[in-house]
Amino acid sequence: MNPIAFSINGFEIRWYGIIIALGILAAILLADSNCKYKKYNFDILIDVFLVSFPFAIIGARAYYVIFRFQYYKDNLFDMINIRQGGLAIHGGLILGILAAYVFNRYKKLDFIKLLDFAAPSIILAQAIGRWGNFFNSEAHGGPVSYEFISKFPLFIQKGMHIDGVYYHPTFLYESVWNLAVCIILIYILRRKYEKGAVISAYVGLYSFGRFFIEGLRTDSLMLGNIRVAQLVSLIGVTLSIVYLLYLRAKKNKDVSQS
Repeated sequence: MNPIAFSINGFEIRWYGIIIALGILAAILLADSNCKYKKYNFDILIDVFLVSFPFAIIGARAYYVIFRFQYYKDNLFDMINIRQGGLAIHGGLILGILAAYVFNRYKKLDFIKLLDFAAPSIILAQAIGRWGNFFNSEAHGGPVSYEFISKFPLFIQKGMHIDGVYYHPTFLYESVWNLAVCIILIYILRRKYEKGAVISAYVGLYSFGRFFIEGLRTDSLMLGNIRVAQLVSLIGVTLSIVYLLYLRAKKNKDVSQS
C-alpha cells in the first residue's frame, strides 16, 4: 500500500494526513448537526476544539514517544515527525481533555455537557482516522492465513499483505467498532438523557472494544509485559460503569424526592 497520495514540487502529501483531516471535518459536521438538533451553541464546541486540538496532537505524540523512548532517544528529530504515524489516541484524549477543562474553567462553561456533545464527534474522527493506519501499513494484528483474509474485500487483502505475509486488519475492526459506538452515542444524545451519560458511554464502549482489539495487535505500546492500551481500557470501562451507576442512583433519588 502506497502511503503517499501525491507530491507538490517534491513535497509528499501522505494519505495519513489526508485521512486525519477528513476525520476532523466529519467530526465538525456531526457536531454541527447534533448542536442544531439539541439547540446547543456550536460556536462553543468550535472554540474548545481550536484550543484543545493542538494539545491533543502534542499529547498523542508525546504518549507514543514516551513508550518508545528507547528508539527515539537516538533519533531526536523523529520525535516530532508524525507524517508516518505514531499518534496514540489515549495521550491525545488526556491532554486534549485537560486543555478543554482549563478553557472551560476560564470561560465558566458546563464541562460535562460539552463532553457529551463532543463524544460522538471524537469517536467518528477515530473511526475515520484508523484508515490512516491502513495506508501506513501499521496498527495491524498478527499473521493470518489466506483463507481468513480472503473473506475481506480485495483492497483489504492487498493492504494487509505485507512482506509476503497476511495480517489481521485490526485497524478495520476498530474502525467498524468506533462507527457503531458513534451511532449509539448519537442515539443517546438525541434522546432525553442524564448529563454525563454520553461521555461515560463513550469511555466505556470504546474501551471495551479497544481492549479486545488491542490483544490482536503486534505493535502495542508496552509497560513491562502489559499492553498499555489494555490497561487504560480496563480503567476506562471501570470508570464508565461506576459513573453510570452514579447517574442511575442520582436519578432514582431525584424521582423518589419528587
